[in-house]
Amino acid sequence: MLISRYSAPDFDPYGDNRPEDEGVLWAAPLASGPLDARLSLPGSKSLTNRELVLAAIADSPSRLIAPLHSRDSGLMVEALRALGTTIETVPGEGVFGPDLLVTPGELTGSTTIDCGLAGTVMRFLPPLAGLALGPTTFDGDEGARRRPMATTISSLRALGVDIDDDGRRSLPFTVHGMGTVDGGAVTIDASASSQFVSGLLLAAARFDSGLRLTHSGERLPSMPHIDMTIATLAARGVAVESPSVGEWVVSPGIIAGRDVAIEPDLSNAAPFLAAALVTRGRVTITGWPSPTTQIGARLEQLLPLFGGSVERADGLLTVTGRESIRGVELHLPEGGELVPNLVALAALADSPSTITGIGHIRHHETDRLAALVTEINGLGGAVTELEDGLHIEPATLHGGIWHCYEDHRMATTGAILGLAVPGIEVENIATTSKTLPQFPALWHTMLGGGSPA
Repeated sequence: MLISRYSAPDFDPYGDNRPEDEGVLWAAPLASGPLDARLSLPGSKSLTNRELVLAAIADSPSRLIAPLHSRDSGLMVEALRALGTTIETVPGEGVFGPDLLVTPGELTGSTTIDCGLAGTVMRFLPPLAGLALGPTTFDGDEGARRRPMATTISSLRALGVDIDDDGRRSLPFTVHGMGTVDGGAVTIDASASSQFVSGLLLAAARFDSGLRLTHSGERLPSMPHIDMTIATLAARGVAVESPSVGEWVVSPGIIAGRDVAIEPDLSNAAPFLAAALVTRGRVTITGWPSPTTQIGARLEQLLPLFGGSVERADGLLTVTGRESIRGVELHLPEGGELVPNLVALAALADSPSTITGIGHIRHHETDRLAALVTEINGLGGAVTELEDGLHIEPATLHGGIWHCYEDHRMATTGAILGLAVPGIEVENIATTSKTLPQFPALWHTMLGGGSPA
């Protein structure tokens, strides 16, 4: 297999979105000393895709300023275009790509939507397909067919939408849109993903009877993502009432078009900020928003638990590493997307760590618990899978191939470990194009201590 340095590909977020460099081993750079770096990051995937959906069903055009351009956002753009929305790239001031001008149109089906491995596409767009006229088939990557979709399918059926899934309760399936969705009351179990809740809330104001949504499961992971959905709706004039915990009510009404600036993706900041701890150096992220609904904002509280120090002022967040990384005891049900990178820190710590409340990440892009155990232990680590988390003992790691399982968070986790462990080669670093196609270039920029263009 070819082993080479990987540089950021020429990436067309509205094209095929499959990087040509899949399968190339990326020699994870070993840090030569403490870092001193300052970086800017592209827009939030979670915010970009929510705003794209709302813009597509708004009452007037919207402009997304400094949105993310990645595989996930590109798939969302192409899917909405297939449903009848006009989305144009227009010049903007962002350094990572153009703005997006979204003009709503009549929603039409008779199309097939490629979800890739994007949970936001496969869970946010079926309700819109119910509002379209004609059949819309949803499919995606092989891994997408293993992701939980039963809640989306059953909830839409309960709201009057005709869906044909051949009994699979997963991708592929076809939504037979009739141009309207009855709406009303529905009870779901969203224990596997908060996206089931967000997907219904985003479209609820367009349902004939609105929506009264009740969650019946024992737990609801990633509440901050639901808070984000509610905040984006409120900014467009849609009020979401919550009469009790796990219950949301949306009345039918207008979704306003608006111009919105997309915040930098704070979850994508995690590997760069973790690098400060690994190298006992300092990394600053620019444009850090406050306040924000992004779960990545929790890094400001989480990284000091591992022994780092954090300063935030004037839109800058700076993390500084100390002499060693400490083990932690964390219960983190709301931060699943941060877990792989935090586990990398735990694997390099000087004392044991236990992270719980994360059983739901078995159903993300891959089974992240099993993948982390397999890969870290394959490098000499000592990680044990628990019913609802992981226990990590200190161990001396060695080099080897780090497999990504088509999961961008696994890819960046391998890069973090490679800062301290010589000889780690990350398989398919190109999978970071899902949310951060510039990752390899930014990583090398960070190691050089410079600033991105």
